Amino acid sequence: MKHDVEQTELAGNSVSWFRRFMAVVRYEMLWNIRKKKFIGVIVFAFLISSLGLVLPLILNDSIPQNTHFAITYGADSISLFLFALVIAMNSVSSEFESGTIVPLLTKPVSRTTVYLGKLFAAFIILLISFIVIFTYTSIGSIFVYGPQNDLGLLPVVLFGNIVSAFIWVSILIAMGTFTKNTILTVIIAIGLFVSLFMALPIVSVFSGPSTALNYLPGTGATGTLITTDNTTLSISTGTDNLGVNMVYALMHSGQNVTFSKIDIWSIQTGDQTLPTTELLYIESIEFIALRGLAIALAYITVFLLIGWFAFKRTQINE
Repeated sequence: MKHDVEQTELAGNSVSWFRRFMAVVRYEMLWNIRKKKFIGVIVFAFLISSLGLVLPLILNDSIPQNTHFAITYGADSISLFLFALVIAMNSVSSEFESGTIVPLLTKPVSRTTVYLGKLFAAFIILLISFIVIFTYTSIGSIFVYGPQNDLGLLPVVLFGNIVSAFIWVSILIAMGTFTKNTILTVIIAIGLFVSLFMALPIVSVFSGPSTALNYLPGTGATGTLITTDNTTLSISTGTDNLGVNMVYALMHSGQNVTFSKIDIWSIQTGDQTLPTTELLYIESIEFIALRGLAIALAYITVFLLIGWFAFKRTQINE
């Protein structure tokens, strides 16, 4: 009996780290498919993409040609959050709730490998989902907005959206590791998202596009970019718009974004004049894109490290 146990341990130790890692990834992928989360994400991707293409046709009599719609169409804040929520809300917490964490961690696989495998599986599902979105949107935009230019920049938008969504993935995984409760994780995450989603626009109305808004997950401050052909673009500097901002940085290199405060209190009762505006600051589009990427990666790194530390220290009660 002892000899058999030793042989089993030696066989387990002889398996390469990569094979162990991929075994966890396959386990997580199959677990997601069984829970129908994967299918739900794909269906959700089609619905959001369809709405983005169909609504302009319904709301407008004529659609102006937009040759860059495909590469400037990024998932909105709610979509990014919902994708992350569906993928990561019970990636760790449900393992503790169902007790499947016990047999998983008794395998000859380290906790770090299990944690990394779960992250990589979430990344694969997110990648497939956004590939579906951008493929469908790119094809549909040709029929709605006419021939599309610079489609070679689509991977940039794809990368930016994945990074933006992974901020919430990392937050949800960290919360799930600490709480070990899916419902509590979802409640906290939704509360945080709603607070940011509602609070930031309200703050920006009264205080203007403060630079402090750029360091929180969300839409950030809103400014105006005037291109060389005098086209006016609205730029949101937050982490949710990372993909589009990176494309704008490549397309309009050297251009500046102006941030102005609208004084809503300057309008008197019965006054017909427009409210006054005050120029607050100017930033280059390249700086905005690089800062957004750095902030997003910082959030992802911090929360994933927090989740990994908690996962390593968690006591398992059989």
